[in-house]
Amino acid sequence: MNVKEETMAILKQFDIGNKFSDLPVLPKASVLIPLFVKKGELHTLMTLRSKELRTSAGEVCFPGGKRDLGDRDDVDTALREAEEEIGLPPDEVQVVCTLFPIINKSGLLVTPVVGFIDESFCPRPNPAEVSAVFPVPLDFFTSEKDHFGAHGAAGMVGPLHSFHFVDPDSGNQYHIWGLTAMLAIVVAALALRKKPEFDVGFDTDDPFSFFHKILHRRISKL
Repeated sequence: MNVKEETMAILKQFDIGNKFSDLPVLPKASVLIPLFVKKGELHTLMTLRSKELRTSAGEVCFPGGKRDLGDRDDVDTALREAEEEIGLPPDEVQVVCTLFPIINKSGLLVTPVVGFIDESFCPRPNPAEVSAVFPVPLDFFTSEKDHFGAHGAAGMVGPLHSFHFVDPDSGNQYHIWGLTAMLAIVVAALALRKKPEFDVGFDTDDPFSFFHKILHRRISKL
């Protein structure tokens, strides 16, 4: 198998399906974690949110947002938001899996959707929402070199992860932290079958159990 096929086979093992259909009704959101292969290596595509936005202005995120009434499911939300934010047509995304949802700092139940896109995709960022789109090698999120982990952060279970990434093409520097960093670490560890060089706070061989426990602990306090 080639890199893409092998990665898809690995990630499909972690697809949650409808395992969380019994959760109480919470406001929902989805993010798309776009993967692509460049020179035989896995990469992901990230965005820098516009400084004009009311929430998370100027932060690095994956394409995504709140569920609309017209969205059929979490995948639909992620694909719609990716099209609105970076001009990625839904039919150009090969959805691989949905991973365990996480409640973010705003109380939204965020579901990560992982999909493959073509290396040749040229983003068309919506300036009202996104100020930059940039690729990051996936193994960047397993290296200790540009990583910093803070323990005891308010509202966090486990370390608060932070990365400083310099885009080699533009020279721009990006600060990737919080939930976005955590999701990138999880996908990198699973897809690359590689244990990160730093303490991630969960078992990379069985992350589902850890996040399932956190989710139910948070929900029990609602």
